[in-house]
Amino acid sequence: MNGAWRVPGGIVTLVYACIAPHGSEIVPELAGGKDRAFMQTRKGMTELAKRVLDARPDTIVIASPHNVRLRRHIGVIATDNISGSVADEGGEISLSAKCDMRLAEKIVDEGEKAGLPVEGLRFAVPRGPLSDFKMDFGTLIPLWFFLKLNRLKSKVVIVAPSRGIPITTEFEFGKVVGKVVASGRRRVVFVASADQAHTHKKSGPYGYSRRASEYDHAVLDAIKSNDLKSIMELPEDLIESAKPDSFWQMVMLAGVIDGRGMNLDLISYQVPTYFGMMCVGCS
Repeated sequence: MNGAWRVPGGIVTLVYACIAPHGSEIVPELAGGKDRAFMQTRKGMTELAKRVLDARPDTIVIASPHNVRLRRHIGVIATDNISGSVADEGGEISLSAKCDMRLAEKIVDEGEKAGLPVEGLRFAVPRGPLSDFKMDFGTLIPLWFFLKLNRLKSKVVIVAPSRGIPITTEFEFGKVVGKVVASGRRRVVFVASADQAHTHKKSGPYGYSRRASEYDHAVLDAIKSNDLKSIMELPEDLIESAKPDSFWQMVMLAGVIDGRGMNLDLISYQVPTYFGMMCVGCS
């Protein structure tokens, strides 16, 4: 790899992790007439935000399913800035943050050393105001709670899973992230941005499948048993029928926390419309 990606130093530590939903309706400004339907998840996100604030992160690493979609590579965004906006139900919110380029580059380097299909991504120019990557809604919605509402100035690293590689590779990448943030002075929070099964209602864009509930409850069982890694055993036909956008990021999270003695804590779960949403802490 180009030597420009290799940044020396920078010892970090994992201080908190979570599974956070990203349906826009959990933000009051974007809820419109659906405000009350999403109240339970909004309360869950508010609790997660308090816990993130207590963790005092220097950097938030967030795995989003809605950023770059590379067929056979995991993407790691390494630009000076990330920014974006989300509009829904007549409202709009926007957010910007600085990227932790040192950490992003270290994750890419260590992923390559481990033989993983990791791709570091930049936009326009290496540094400066034009070095600005789009913040997708899978990133922006959780960070609205964690950065904007908390008034935190934490830096951010976006990682983007690929659905064209073995799920074990996503897990191994998570282990690499966990290794990079294993010990030291900088404080890191890892967020799996994830909405659950998307086939709970016939009126939804993906139709109805009875397996949506099966998928969500399998995830709930894994969380309650503190064994997130066990979701890797879920059959492919279940995932295809349930149509979650959570599976890959949660497998990454399982790798991040593997062997670290961290405990999963279910804060909330609901199915307000056609997709499931859960807030889960990990400390």
